[in-house]
Order: sequence, then C-alpha cells, then structure tokens
Amino acid sequence: MTTALVTGANGFIGSHLTELLLSEGYRVRALNQYNSFNDWGWLEGIRHQNLEVVSGDVRDPAFCREITRGCDTVFHLAALIAIPYSYSAPDSYVDTNVKGTLNMCQAAKDCGVRRIIVTSTSEVYGTALSVPIAESHPKQPQSPYSATKIGADAIALSFYNAFALPVTVARPFNTYGPRQSARAIIPTIISQIASGMREIKVGDLSPTRDFNFVHDTCRGFLALARAENVDGREINIATGTEVSMRETLEMIAELMGADVRYVVDPQRLRPKGSEVMRLCGDNTLITSLTPWRPEVSLREGLSRTIGWFTDPENLRRYKPEIYNQ
Repeated sequence: MTTALVTGANGFIGSHLTELLLSEGYRVRALNQYNSFNDWGWLEGIRHQNLEVVSGDVRDPAFCREITRGCDTVFHLAALIAIPYSYSAPDSYVDTNVKGTLNMCQAAKDCGVRRIIVTSTSEVYGTALSVPIAESHPKQPQSPYSATKIGADAIALSFYNAFALPVTVARPFNTYGPRQSARAIIPTIISQIASGMREIKVGDLSPTRDFNFVHDTCRGFLALARAENVDGREINIATGTEVSMRETLEMIAELMGADVRYVVDPQRLRPKGSEVMRLCGDNTLITSLTPWRPEVSLREGLSRTIGWFTDPENLRRYKPEIYNQ
C-alpha cells in the first residue's frame, strides 16, 4: 500500500485531498498544525484505518524529515493563505510559505520520495496580461502572499534543477467548496445569506476568477502525482473559464432564492494596485499530460457548496457578521 504525506491536511483543500487519497487506497499521513487544544481542524470528522494524523509545524526542518520518512509521495499544501492578512504579517508568510517549502523539499530529498507535489496559487500571475493564463505567463507579486508563493515555487524548482528532486509545482486556480474559510468570496456570500442577512457586505465585485470545485482540484493533485513527464514543471489546474464576483454573487442569490442587495465594505477592499483583476487559466498542459478534466460546473459546485453551508451544524462554525481576513 502506497503511503502519502499531506501537509496542511487539516485545512480546506488538504482535508478533501486526504479523503480522496483514502478512497483511492492510499495510506495517508496527515499533518495537522500543532495547537495546544489538540484540534485537528477539518480532519476531526474523518476516521479511517489507513489515516495517521500527526501534529507539528513545517517551519521545523527536523520534524519535516521525521514525518517524510517512509512516504512515497508528498503533497505539500501547508501555507498561510489569507491575502489581506499578509499585508499585516508578511514575515510570518515568509517563514511558513518559503522556509516551510524549503524544509519539505530538503526532507523529500533526504528521504528519497518518489514525487513531491508543491502547491502554488494562481495569485502568482497577478492580473492577467493575456488570457487564458499559461504557465509561461510572467509572475507578478501583487501582494506579500503572492510574493512568498513565487519564492516557494522557485525554491521547489531549484531542488529539481540542483538535486534532481522529483518535484512538481501544482498551480490551482481559485478553489471553492465545502469547508472553505470565510475569508473567500463564495463562503462569505453564502454564509451571510444563510444566516438571514439581506444586505450582503462585499469588496470589489468587478474582478474575475477561474473557479475550481474542490473535488476537481484534488483530482488534479492526484493526476499529477500519478503522471509521467511532470517533474520540474509548473502546471495549472484550471477550468479555462472566468466569472466576475458580481456574477458569482447573483448566481448564489438565485440558487438560494434570496432577495438581497450588496454593499461595499471598505475594509474588504485590497490596497490600491494590489487587487488581481482578472484570472482565467490555461489547462492545456495538464490535460495533455494527464487524463484530468474539470468535471463539476460552477452552478453544480455552488449548489453543493450551498447545501453544505446551509446545514446548521456547519453554518455555526462561521461568523458571517464579522469580516474574516
């Protein structure tokens, strides 16, 4: 049985990836960020005989080597991801995103893993200069967060070039779905409507995004882990379509049967010049190298996401009235 390590497994995408790997017959070592409450985040509801949950921190290199030993494949998702908070605490993003990736690449090299998938983000491209955005698109660090992810990607690829580490940089565009943090636009809108609010607080609604349903993103990770000829490459996971924030809000309101109006909340606006205005990914490379294709339409994915958020047990985990950076 193949053993996979998932860092950031307690988070939104990591918990879904953990479930997918278990369903595919993997033994999964899931890294949960250490905390004194012994809280496993979104792993709390997952019980499986082939799941091993370990708590720790990717900022510790010795710990990274310890958890990597005996693993065939590493999916490195652990990161600080909230873009607004990166303006307030950029140093912590360097420590976790850049140094954490360095630690995991060094551990993967020392432990002889078959492949490490390092998670990037479409934010590294900044506002699109050309659409669809191919992997050759220039990198534009429009926030401290995206700058640290550009640095992390470069660290990962340097380990391929310098040490022949079998590393692939997976670059998912705007993943959404059940369990997503309220810092993101889709759960922000859904949770406000589901809690009975009719005046929905939002930021700028003009930017466009290429939304991936979380199951499709996780299938993309798995496809890259199993593929040939992907070492040393940066590969988009994208639908190739884009939709504005305003259109997204309107579709959610329609699906929820809600008569709402929106108001712009100034604290939800990014600093001038830092907002990424347009994202639409080119998925030619991943579809040429793997069998992966996006399966879940935006409408279907939003319906599934709404169904999850409107369950009272799930909704009570969120604070719709408070802006989550």
